[in-house]
Amino acid sequence: MTTEPSTVPARLGEIRDDLADLYRDLHAHPELSYAERRTAAEVARRAGAAGYEVATGVGRTGVVAVLRNGEGPTVLLRADMDALPVEEKTGLPYASTATGTAADGTETPVMHACGHDMHTVCLLGALDVLAAAADSWSGTVLAVFQPAEELATGAAAMVDDGLFERFGTPDVTLGQHVAPLPAGWVGCHAGPAFAATDSLRVRMFGRGGHGSRPETTVDPVVMAASTVMRLQTVVSREVAAGDAAVVTVGSLRAGTKENIIPDEAELQINVRSFDTRVRERVLEAITRIVKAEAAASGAEREPEITPFNAFPLLYNDEAAMARTEAALRAELGDAAVVDPGPVSGSEDFGRFGTAATAPTCYWLFGGADPEAFRTAFEAGTLDRDVPSNHSPYFAPVVEPTLSTGVRALTAAALAWLGPKDR
Repeated sequence: MTTEPSTVPARLGEIRDDLADLYRDLHAHPELSYAERRTAAEVARRAGAAGYEVATGVGRTGVVAVLRNGEGPTVLLRADMDALPVEEKTGLPYASTATGTAADGTETPVMHACGHDMHTVCLLGALDVLAAAADSWSGTVLAVFQPAEELATGAAAMVDDGLFERFGTPDVTLGQHVAPLPAGWVGCHAGPAFAATDSLRVRMFGRGGHGSRPETTVDPVVMAASTVMRLQTVVSREVAAGDAAVVTVGSLRAGTKENIIPDEAELQINVRSFDTRVRERVLEAITRIVKAEAAASGAEREPEITPFNAFPLLYNDEAAMARTEAALRAELGDAAVVDPGPVSGSEDFGRFGTAATAPTCYWLFGGADPEAFRTAFEAGTLDRDVPSNHSPYFAPVVEPTLSTGVRALTAAALAWLGPKDR
């Protein structure tokens, strides 16, 4: 079933300003993973006011909203709520000045640098539209407001907390992510859509001493620096040109003072891949290089390599994606729907579909100012001039991003819900 072209915009026009105000409020009050209490409370209040059965504290800070509207399919719609430990530099009047407690216990600036505030508001808008149009569809809307996507644990936490046993098992799982595409566009890609991620924490051990007597030490700073440079060859020399992988060293920590050679250094490494064979080859290469550089430096203790924050590959079911994409084209127009190809970012949304044995459909929707995007595209400066997710400058334009996100989620849901018997 698909919505009539006028159905979503008509109701959306009545709630658009309120949703925009809510977006600005959430953007100004971001919360880190598993600390989304203010956000969850507002989500629960609004979903309850729209007529949904609401449960809070699912998977620690998650919210579930259910609208049962007769016999028919159960459609899961998901938004994530958490923000990032990033200091906002957008200069917007509603920019975040919030702080939070990081995983290591330190205070950190917090920002919605990945657009989860927009995801949350779009889903609330879609729930409002679907409730208002309840006489045109049948089935169950299962709305999931997820915590801790940035830690890759929030989806699993909700599933482990009995999500499907308590609220019903979906026939399809639908979700979306704002991206640096022009606002008004959506991006659909069937098959491998978002990369798998492996994060590794590496401790390299040396022997500390005075900076004036390096001959009495085993310098872990040099050891770590050599490792960082050697890791740059993994993709360029060990991954075939037709395959895809990314290896990033996002953190290197060592030492406390300029004239002290420390005892150890720590690296945090992030790997992205779309193929199991490539993933295994890259991880094996990283292990080999880390151990070899330690040995070459004369380390007296073998490095420790600890995995953390793993995301599975997100795979969009081909048939389900075709059905959903057709609904998006009908709602937004053919010109607004593009294929962005596989995305090297990662998502834990696929865990819902895997756990429910239901098809996954996940798409992008644009948040960049269309004119700024066009100018940067023509100049060949998209990477420089259009901020991407996790940047301190990332902030979707409110419109038409918000309207597009609400319309896309609503149209996709209606494509899977049943018709109302008349």
